[in-house]
Amino acid sequence: MQIEKNKVASLTYTLRFDNAEGDIIEEIDNMDPERVLIGHENLFEQFEEKLMGLKAGDEFEFILSSEEAYGEYDEERVIDLPKENFMVDGAFDEEMVYEGAIIPMEDEENDIQAEAIVLEIDDVNVKLDFNHPLAGETLHFKGNILEVRDATEEEINFGDAITE
Repeated sequence: MQIEKNKVASLTYTLRFDNAEGDIIEEIDNMDPERVLIGHENLFEQFEEKLMGLKAGDEFEFILSSEEAYGEYDEERVIDLPKENFMVDGAFDEEMVYEGAIIPMEDEENDIQAEAIVLEIDDVNVKLDFNHPLAGETLHFKGNILEVRDATEEEINFGDAITE
C-alpha cells in the first residue's frame, strides 16, 4: 500500500540542520514512530509531497528550504512588550518570564494564541520573539516508512487524531 491522501503513515526520521555540522534537531525512532494522516495538512506540504507513493520498508531523504518549512526569520515578529504585562499579584512573574523561556500568549478568554521566546528583559520591557525556533532554517530529513494503512472514518473526519 502506498502513501496517498487518507492513508495513515507510520515513520521514523532524523531531522538535522542542513549545515556543515548537521546538528540533530529531532529523532523519531521505532519505539515511538510518528503516525500521520496524509492529505490533511498535518505535515508541511512539501514533506507530504516527498512521501507520496512510498510504501512500508521504503527509505527517504530530502531537504526542505526555510520557505517550505517554518518560513524565513522575520525581524518584525520580534517585539517589546511592557514589563507590566507580566505581573502576577503586583510582582513581575520571574518564574514564568526569564531569558530563554517559551511563554504562551493568551487572549482575553485565556486561549493560547501564540508562543514566544523571551530574548531579553530590561527595566521597562520584555523582548519577545514570535518566530518559530526553526524559522529561517533549511531542514534535512532522513528516515523510513514503517507502515501505511487506510485511515478510519473517524480519523478522516477528525483530521489529525490517529487511533492506534
